Amino acid sequence: MKLTDMEVIVTAPPAPGWGGRYWILVKVTTDTGIVGWGECYASAVGPEAMTAVIRDVFGRHMAGENPENVELMFRRVFSSGFTQRPDPTVIGAFAGLEIACWDIIGKHRDRPVWALIGGRMTPRVRAYSYLYPLAHHPLPEFWGDAEMAVESALDLIGRGYTAVKFDPAGPYTIRGGHQPSLYDIEISVNFCRTLRAAIGPRADLLFGTHGQFSTGGAKRIAAAVEPYDPLWFEEPVPPDNIESMAEVARATSIPVATGERLTTKAEFAAVLRAGAANILQPALGRSGGIWETKKIAALAEAHNAQVAPHLYAGPVEWATNVHLAVSIPNILMAETIETPYHDALIRGSIRVEDGHIAAPETPGLGIEVDEDLARANPWKGDGLHLQMQEAPIKHAGPNLFEGGAPVGKSK
Repeated sequence: MKLTDMEVIVTAPPAPGWGGRYWILVKVTTDTGIVGWGECYASAVGPEAMTAVIRDVFGRHMAGENPENVELMFRRVFSSGFTQRPDPTVIGAFAGLEIACWDIIGKHRDRPVWALIGGRMTPRVRAYSYLYPLAHHPLPEFWGDAEMAVESALDLIGRGYTAVKFDPAGPYTIRGGHQPSLYDIEISVNFCRTLRAAIGPRADLLFGTHGQFSTGGAKRIAAAVEPYDPLWFEEPVPPDNIESMAEVARATSIPVATGERLTTKAEFAAVLRAGAANILQPALGRSGGIWETKKIAALAEAHNAQVAPHLYAGPVEWATNVHLAVSIPNILMAETIETPYHDALIRGSIRVEDGHIAAPETPGLGIEVDEDLARANPWKGDGLHLQMQEAPIKHAGPNLFEGGAPVGKSK
């Protein structure tokens, strides 16, 4: 069996648009006619340029190869151009293609992917979700309103969720880490206090940021929200600033989480060695795919750290995360986004039930991709999947962070 053909489909989720402005799906076919699906979570370049990278990676390092040889193909890509170092764009391209290889192997052997990477360690994975606005919540006001956040949290808890994430501490910018404004600290404390009072022990609070703080600023935020016992403090400083992150981790009792912007075991190993985080959040469409992230999980296990796969993408990466999650002993939980488009794109083949995701039982990734639906919603904008704010934060008033990349925000 050999890899012969590959197509890239860039699909844009309609309103509400959670999961990014577009998702990059790859369809890989073998000479035996088996089709595998993957998803590339890499957005440093636009979709057209990323499509060219994916085609180059496939044609140069994977076409004509047996899809089982994922280690060999990874080493080719990792070494391409005399590099042998993490590259989020190239490794992101490979990650989606590698996921498709596992989908092919599972279908060829009539087994779910988790059965091929060590078997099922747990029958279902604890899910968590961001606090997204409900239908009656006005935007952008929702993002800074703790009472609306409580309504969203209670809705999730009513559906069985036991962990909710929110990020009220202001926007992420292209500038270096900054000190939070007093307004941002006040809003963050109000969110944590109000949510904890409303939901008690029924759900963990996951305090999200996006690497926007200086070391001192992150310490201030951590000290302010620590009384409300968040389960984690996500990306308190820029992700490449490992020593600074370790300093923050030493200064707070809140576990530090990081990983959505890291790629390959090389970068995750550096985080673990420094003691910078004990919750890793790999995005499998960027981190290097299933096999590389299985290695990352093993490194985490050796450091007594847990894994919580990240998701701000489409349902193909979500399904991939689930297969990894059920196969490892140190899984904490898996991020989940429930929108009609996420569900429809895989024809409802994976669902959240009572706050958990069951291990898929059908071959491969266990999903049925609606290719016609994906093609019927092409991306026509000019923005990237996610983008940072250029303007500096304000100190004379609240810094409202509008959350993700909702539909209509093309720039």
